[in-house]
Amino acid sequence: MSSPAKWRKSSFSGNGEDNHCVELLPVDGEIQLRESDAPADIITTAPGQLGTFIRAVKAGTLDHLAR
Repeated sequence: MSSPAKWRKSSFSGNGEDNHCVELLPVDGEIQLRESDAPADIITTAPGQLGTFIRAVKAGTLDHLAR
C-alpha cells in the first residue's frame, strides 16, 4: 500500500483555514497543481512548461490578461 500524496504549498501561505494557495505535487516526471480551496480541480503540466509560465508571470508578460 502506498502512502497518500503529499501536496506542497508555499511557506508564505500560512496554515490557517483562510490561507488558500496553489499546491504542487510531482508525479511521474510531471507537476500537478491545484487550488487548496478547490482540491478536486487538478491541472497537470511538465516542469519546463511550468517554469516558462512562472518566468512570464514574474516578468509581467501576462499582465494585460487581467485588464
